[in-house]
Amino acid sequence: MEFHPLKVFLTVAAEKSFSRAAEKLSRTQPAVSLAVQRLENELGEKLIDRSAKELLLTDAGRIVLDFARRFENLEREMETALAELRDNSAGRLTIGANESTSLYLLRHIQAYRHQFPRVRVQVRRSLSSRIPAELVDGDLELGMLTFDPSDDRLVSSVIYTDHLAFVVSPQHRFAGQNQVSMTELGMETFIAHNVVSPYRDIVIREFQRHKIPLNMDVEMPTIETIRRMVQRNEGVAFLPRMCVEQEIEQAILCEVRVPELQVDRKIRLVYPARRALSHAARAFLDLVKKSGEAEAASA
Repeated sequence: MEFHPLKVFLTVAAEKSFSRAAEKLSRTQPAVSLAVQRLENELGEKLIDRSAKELLLTDAGRIVLDFARRFENLEREMETALAELRDNSAGRLTIGANESTSLYLLRHIQAYRHQFPRVRVQVRRSLSSRIPAELVDGDLELGMLTFDPSDDRLVSSVIYTDHLAFVVSPQHRFAGQNQVSMTELGMETFIAHNVVSPYRDIVIREFQRHKIPLNMDVEMPTIETIRRMVQRNEGVAFLPRMCVEQEIEQAILCEVRVPELQVDRKIRLVYPARRALSHAARAFLDLVKKSGEAEAASA
């Protein structure tokens, strides 16, 4: 079997359209349709349900899509390995991270790029819940998580400890205080992050445990929008400290300690246990670990 028809099928499945796939592949729509038909004939299975209004994969189509992705990842690994064979400083590094952990990566990527300027670095924004599966499937080489994936197919090591910061606007009534009791938060409007997170669950549970109302009247899709709402004194929020560090230093936001709710966020670098890391990934892993050791020694 040739890999080209699988690539065409992958593009059709990703674009959910023969015409958009044809545009992306710079081919005509009939040529794309013919390539998929030949693949179906070779496999003896229908991969796409053509009777539906929208492009839907059959059960066989979903199986083939899964294997096609693996083939594509293997091809990418082969290309990276060959590039490294020719030049140890070349290759590609793909890291999965969510919105907040991407910020932690910035300084490490800067240092890494100085050492390995020819390595192509791609940070993919992904939901934390999906990163372990993407690592196992080979879609990612490294991942950043704020929880232990508890999967023996993955290696996880803590590289940084952050905490949830309770932040308010400088105009807020709590702004001049070093700390507030949790009971004082019952009348506040919280700007909440509407992404599922173990830390969101911890905050909700603690308010329930203390029998204090948690008024999450506003929910926003990103940390950036939450931060801006708090800056405008439209509410208060619990946010990762690393995401508001600069704003706190510039007095755009104020951090107020809540003694009853001190939550550490351990940031982990995760990678596959049973698959050899590329030179690019291994070099990045070593750089991050050495940086962590240096910070621990100077603390």
